[in-house]
Formats: sequence, C-alpha cells, structure tokens
Amino acid sequence: MSGARTVRAGRRTVEVHRPEKVLFPADGAAPEYTKGDLVAYHREIAPFMLPHLKGRPLMLERHPDGLDGPRFMQKNVQDHYPDWIRRVEVPKEGGTVVHPVCDDTATLVYLADQAALTLHRWLSRADDVDRPDRLVFDLDPSSVSEGPGGTPGADFETVREAARQLGALLDELRLPSGLMTTGSRGLHVVVPLDGRETFDEVREFAKDVADTLAAAHPDTLTTAARKKDRGDRLYLDVQRNAYAQTAVAPYTVRAKPGAPVAAPLSWDQLDDPRLTARRWTIADAAEQARTEPWSGLPRAGRALGPARRRLEAVRG
Repeated sequence: MSGARTVRAGRRTVEVHRPEKVLFPADGAAPEYTKGDLVAYHREIAPFMLPHLKGRPLMLERHPDGLDGPRFMQKNVQDHYPDWIRRVEVPKEGGTVVHPVCDDTATLVYLADQAALTLHRWLSRADDVDRPDRLVFDLDPSSVSEGPGGTPGADFETVREAARQLGALLDELRLPSGLMTTGSRGLHVVVPLDGRETFDEVREFAKDVADTLAAAHPDTLTTAARKKDRGDRLYLDVQRNAYAQTAVAPYTVRAKPGAPVAAPLSWDQLDDPRLTARRWTIADAAEQARTEPWSGLPRAGRALGPARRRLEAVRG
C-alpha cells in the first residue's frame, strides 16, 4: 500500500496518506471505495457542497479503518490540524468546544484524508451560533427495505407520501423548502430561515408543524419520541433544531456500504420510481448536483412570524 501523495486543492496542496486504503469494502452489489476515491469525490463535489458548509461549525464522523473498524465523533479540533483550517469556539455547558469549519476545497480534502466520512453541520453559522438559518424535518421510517435490484421497498412509499404531505403544508404556510435524501433511511425537508429567531423558537414552530401533520394522518405519522410508541408509523423528527445539534450536510457521504450520499433533489424527483434514501452515491452524486435541484429556493430565508400565524389559522 502506497505511503502518501500530494493533491492540489484550490490554492493549496494537501498530503493524502495511504490513498489506496479501503474505506468502503465491497458488499454484495456495492462496490469498493478507497480513501483516494473519497478524496476525488470531495474535489469534484466541492463547488456544490461548500456553499452548504461555509461558516458553519462541523461535527466529524470518522472511520480511520473504514466501515469495518471503529467509529468516533469528533467535535474538538485536534492540535495536529493545520493552521489554515478555520476553527470556531462555541459555548457549551461548563465551558467551550472548538469546532472545525470547512470554507474551502483544501479543507474538504484534508477531512477526507482524516477518514471523516460524514460531515454533520450546525443549522446556524459561526458568527451567530444561537440563531439558526435552517430548519430541518427528518422523515424517519419505522423500517427500511429494498426490493429486487435496489428498487424502493414498500416502507419508502410511506416516506415519499409523508414528504408530499409536509411539502403541501409548508406551501400552505408559504415557506419554500428543499428535499434531500439522507443517504441512510429517509428524507430531510430543509427550510431556509432569515436567522432572526432562536433555536427554541424554531424548534417549537417545527414541532407545531409536525404535530399538525401527524394529527391529520394519525395512522401513518407520529411525533412520538420513544420508538415503542411509534408502531409502524413514520416519525416526524424535529429534534435536530436545537443548539449544538447537527444534521448531515448536503452532498456528504454516509458510512454505509456503497458510499451513499445525502443528495438534494427537486420536488419533481420525488415521483421517480427509482428513488430511495440511498439513490445517489459518490459515483453519481456530482451528476445530480449539476442539475441544481435547489435552484428554485430563494437566496434569502423566510421569517417564521407570518408562517406561524398561517399555521394557527390551519390548526384553528
């Protein structure tokens, strides 16, 4: 196995150690991918991924020995990280923690070299960590299966229908939203905000939306936090909308066989019969990104005040 090679990444060169190391072993129909493959993907996806990462604290999901080895979550940036990687120190109970921030392609490549397979981002920015500018609904099915040849199982149809119902309610509230595969089990629905409200206010609003939707579809949807209370219903999870909580970043790779990617998609693609939570991988996610699936989202996020009043009218 080769020792190291240097990779050009924007204005910098980054040393990649053991690029032939297998991070994603072959598993059935899923192909093998190496650290070098992950580095190449990060370089290719950088123009599409960086706008979703810039200025945000990150939590890193690292697998130094690949999927077959141990996993650990890293918040604090280690001393050996190069000086040119941006950090942000944020308050936590009893002290502070220093998170990495990914503002450029070189940082993306360095994180791949560190076997940071999945990047989890804050929903707020480093310059105002207390006020999120993203709201996330996690559509989490009770089980996941695939049909023959990787086609969607019946349980994913529940995810698909829940996304339609949530999208329709957000449209009624006049809140633009983007749809994203998680690369794992379900889908995320992301709402851009203007960053004026606190995490507590945003989470309370998200819970009211989820409760309203679950009340309208009690046989298929739930907001019950305990798994034993959900039964076979899909869980509308809004718990990520809290201080220091994170959500998987758009275009990040998931630590699953075949290197699936959390990929934004258009609402029209929700009807694609091939759609699953792991529809795109590092082999084709950049092709999906080039279609600019979130191009219809406004650049400026929305305030929740008008949407809250419309929700009260719906609930009333």
